[in-house]
Amino acid sequence: MSHPAPVARRMYDLIEPIGVVPYLTDGADDALMALGLRNQWDAYFAGRAAPFGRSVPAEVVHAVFYNFAPGEVARHIPKVWELTTPEAALEARERGCVAAIRRVAGDLADDPGVARAADLLLRAATSAPVEGRALFAALRRLPVPEEPVARLWHAATLLREHRGDGHNAALLTEGIGGTEAHVLFALSMDMPAHEFGRVHHLPAAQLTAVIDGMRDRGLVGEDGWLTAEGRATKERVEAMTDRLAEAPYNVVSPDEVESLVADLTPISAAIQKDFPW
Repeated sequence: MSHPAPVARRMYDLIEPIGVVPYLTDGADDALMALGLRNQWDAYFAGRAAPFGRSVPAEVVHAVFYNFAPGEVARHIPKVWELTTPEAALEARERGCVAAIRRVAGDLADDPGVARAADLLLRAATSAPVEGRALFAALRRLPVPEEPVARLWHAATLLREHRGDGHNAALLTEGIGGTEAHVLFALSMDMPAHEFGRVHHLPAAQLTAVIDGMRDRGLVGEDGWLTAEGRATKERVEAMTDRLAEAPYNVVSPDEVESLVADLTPISAAIQKDFPW
């Protein structure tokens, strides 16, 4: 369906707050932790990798998730499957996220707009092709919840991981590795890489080697900040990510896009107010 302007970026700004509830909303991983997991990273990997089942090894999860440093996934996969099951993790993750959304959204969670947005987003998400999108494809095989808030969160998760799979393809096309992606992102926000939450824990020598490699390719300057080519690379990655995320919205009319904007704006804003920044 033809839209007067690209839709994916506009939808991303509204869907992403819902999609990151498992990671940023207080209490969203309580149900997962109650399964006997050791820490929040156990909860992260158990919840996000559960659609693949217990037989997928850490090396494959590392490849699909793309942006973890070597060895980080293996500290949790397959150990988490000795503590719980993928089926229990999926149920606990959904239950915890729905409870967290209801807590922060209050009466808004029962607004008819939630059900409308959930149905439209689900139609969009399930229309997209799965080729080359391993995590999205794994999520597609899961049962769709009936309860509106759960349905909305499920649809947002589908679209987030569809976009994420495309983002990984864009990074790969530009030759940006997993840890490099975090450095690129941090420096694009004028934040020193060693202060960025996803890589600040890495050994200094390891992070320095990553930055040195980017400097050798002309992405980072001698001053430690992105060069013009580094910023252009970041812009190309984002532009390609947006292009690759357009497909789901081909089944949504321009009027339905406006309906989504109207229905998602208040609940996305309510969720963001609870984020830790």
